[in-house]
Amino acid sequence: MENEKTLILLKPDALERALVGRILTRFEERRYKIAAMQLMHMTPDMAKVHYSHLADRDFFPEIRDYMCRGPLVALVLEGRDTVAVCRAMLGVTDGAKAAPGTIRGDFTQSFRENLVHASDSPEAAAREIKFFFPEFVDK
Repeated sequence: MENEKTLILLKPDALERALVGRILTRFEERRYKIAAMQLMHMTPDMAKVHYSHLADRDFFPEIRDYMCRGPLVALVLEGRDTVAVCRAMLGVTDGAKAAPGTIRGDFTQSFRENLVHASDSPEAAAREIKFFFPEFVDK
């Protein structure tokens, strides 16, 4: 799909480990355009909305605390087949099982602290972009 958009979150551990530039470079080398980007802090209320599908799980407090412990970078990437390709670039959620050459496979071995979030469908991308970048919708 031409001109598809997705949301990417570089999570607090990506910033703590000074990996933002290296991760952004991978997306840029795939010729994805950064259409919007901001440094921000996720609040507990934002975590509850963003991870609403996990909010009733016993491990949700751990995810909330992780996502709220420091700054993150939220960005909108735009280009061809952005959702599927960016998800493939990340690798599986568990970094210890992620293939070499993927972002998680190269930079993390943790399941919960896995550096990056990417929207899992065009519909999720639209919803997540609207949540993190309300001013960006319909641009």
